[in-house]
Amino acid sequence: MKFKIGSILAGLALGCSVAASAPAQIVLTYAEGGPNRGTRSVALQDFADTVNRLTDGEVSVNIHWGGALVSLTATPQAVRDGVADLGTVLGSYDPARLAGFSIGDLPTQYSDPWVVQRAMYELMTTDEDQISMFADQNLVYLGNFSSTGLNFECRGTHKIESVADFSGLRIRASGVYALVLNDLGANTMNMGFQDVYSALDTGLVDCTTGYFYTAAAYNTYEVANHFSIAQWGGIGSFGIAMNKEEFDDLSEAHQQALLAAGGEMIDRFARSQIEEMAVIRAGLESGEIGRQVTVYDFPQEDLLLLTEAANVHNQSWVEQMNALGYDGQAMFDTYRALLVKYDTERQELGYPWER
Repeated sequence: MKFKIGSILAGLALGCSVAASAPAQIVLTYAEGGPNRGTRSVALQDFADTVNRLTDGEVSVNIHWGGALVSLTATPQAVRDGVADLGTVLGSYDPARLAGFSIGDLPTQYSDPWVVQRAMYELMTTDEDQISMFADQNLVYLGNFSSTGLNFECRGTHKIESVADFSGLRIRASGVYALVLNDLGANTMNMGFQDVYSALDTGLVDCTTGYFYTAAAYNTYEVANHFSIAQWGGIGSFGIAMNKEEFDDLSEAHQQALLAAGGEMIDRFARSQIEEMAVIRAGLESGEIGRQVTVYDFPQEDLLLLTEAANVHNQSWVEQMNALGYDGQAMFDTYRALLVKYDTERQELGYPWER
């Protein structure tokens, strides 16, 4: 943590020197592995601005973009060690130490970004075991992002319109999602999104899992003819963490401001994601994005079959938590209940920005 001392006003009166100083401003260093562009960068800057607003300018957040301070994969360790005060962390980049946080990556039928992020925020700020696991790593959770749900993009005449279509296809996928697709007869391989375009173009893979934003960012619509919109699960162990020692040194008012800023960010980020997804989908259907492709809504009954197929792998996470001395099933049940809670709220009341 860095401190900048405000200016000192000095005056002389009757031979006496009088000095007054403004309160010290607290400047927190933030490690961000992504670039300063796109919806998530806007959300992160919104978080920083909200912290400054809620503390009346007493706390500011200095974001180091594009891995300038440390890479995204190294951020959990850097925040834990105090190299950065805060940073963007993903459970998949430190699965052993952030095993509890990885609950957000388990496949479910819930993928709405507002629902997932709100469920994760409530879980991570109220569940004593989750709070304790972060504290054991010298971390404090402040807020959440999400990837949105997975879709399937296929080249040539290949298409995925039901669970039966996975059999025999070569599909780019990763993590537990790859395990589920393997169980359903697919042959999966993992690669970075930067390599997916070439893999589809050359036929190295028949299909890929992806998101609306990756289709736009990596132009995969140029080499994929069929998009199946499944919105399956997604990455939810994706958020903001702070060094616990630095957090504990703050006043209670400043601590609450940081947590509140993380919560406020979720609504605005989720709204941006939902609006962006709608624009990209419309562009794929019309061709305005650069090329028209077939867009198919993956059936809800098949999405439930995917969810059921994932249960055995979700159970592996439960067993991992049990082995660490926690009640893994209770934790998973709590998370599922929160997903249901916020999905029900969304359906009955709409999103907060629509009310």
